[in-house]
Amino acid sequence: MTPRELMWRVTRDVCVLGAALMLAAAWLGGTAGVLGAAAGVGLALGNFRWLVSRVPTSSAADAATALWSMTAGLRFIAFGAACAALLATGWAHPVALVAGVTALPCAPVGH
Repeated sequence: MTPRELMWRVTRDVCVLGAALMLAAAWLGGTAGVLGAAAGVGLALGNFRWLVSRVPTSSAADAATALWSMTAGLRFIAFGAACAALLATGWAHPVALVAGVTALPCAPVGH
């Protein structure tokens, strides 16, 4: 399985799991729950797809490895800032946000 195939399979599975989470969050947490679950799934998928698109596929030079490390740090900063903004504004319920983000690790483990 190529990294691209894995990315599409994980994306499909996380979207299905995210839809189920959003239904449960709508029932348990209302609007903030749905927004939190949707935001968590969206952030996790965006983070994962960004990571997969930047993985070096050949034995690259040290400069490419250093650049990958720097972009990984920027990715974590962007992810943390988006989560902080969602929680600070009160748009997303914290438990639903964490549940949405947690949906992503389930898919690669299943594959």
